[in-house]
Amino acid sequence: MKPHWSGVFPAITTQMHHDGSLDYEATAQHLEALIRSGITGIVVLGSLGENQALEPVEKRRLIQLAVGVVKGRIPVLSGVAENSTAAAMTFVRDGERLGLDGFMLLPAMIYKTPDPRETLAHFRAVARTTGLPIMIYNNPISYGNDITPAMFAQLADVKNFVALKESSGDTRRITDLHNTVGDRYAIFTGVDNLALESAILGIDGWVAGTGIAFPAENQRLWELMQAGRWDEARKIYRWFTPLLHLDVHVKFVQYIKLAVQECGLGKEWVRAPRLPLTGAERKAVLKIIHDGIAARPKILKRKI
Repeated sequence: MKPHWSGVFPAITTQMHHDGSLDYEATAQHLEALIRSGITGIVVLGSLGENQALEPVEKRRLIQLAVGVVKGRIPVLSGVAENSTAAAMTFVRDGERLGLDGFMLLPAMIYKTPDPRETLAHFRAVARTTGLPIMIYNNPISYGNDITPAMFAQLADVKNFVALKESSGDTRRITDLHNTVGDRYAIFTGVDNLALESAILGIDGWVAGTGIAFPAENQRLWELMQAGRWDEARKIYRWFTPLLHLDVHVKFVQYIKLAVQECGLGKEWVRAPRLPLTGAERKAVLKIIHDGIAARPKILKRKI
């Protein structure tokens, strides 16, 4: 089966003012900068987009904004991270009505279940609500629900499940997925500092985090990996890795928003209960970011 989606689908931040209100203009400007870098899709309202901290009306307005800015140039996906199956179904119906091209579906956020039957039932119910394609997001470290290769095999009969985002942190999962479900799904990595390792094992795309602060470098790395130019890819990856580590910390939203700010693509402000970084932690993260900016490679616009 041919992958429905492929390439770099960054998870964009939701830009905010100092008081935590949404900055729609800054979000639109960042979207345009990412599109110019050559991405092939965008994810709004993911974990990095602070989905769970936003009000329902804000989420829907952000969808309208993204669809209006993108104007069909690339697919626009939205994260689905509601607290119940019913709420997720309502959100998906609204997202389809507002013009989305698809969804990135997470387990219900407040419910950590050891029973795969419940996770599968939630996914199936949401998928029945829409005819749009869906990427299933597996992140057992953060969300307490592990969608195993065997579970993906059970979901293979649901036609609009077209992709999966693998963020277990275990690259062995990629080979296990290939061996279990073949090419049934487009496989995306969701762990920035495992991107090259994952590419070697065979992936179709990357839901990038830190790359939204360094879009040209992120896109170039992806293109080199897809072309199998591993020596050149390793060179960029070694420069990039200290920055990519920012994506896997519990404060990844603050860290990446700070990187976006220092690169001139937005601001660091977050929605409570998150707070901006302070003190020694802020100083340490800024050093990583500034060191990366100082040493960033020159990216020439040329065909791979």
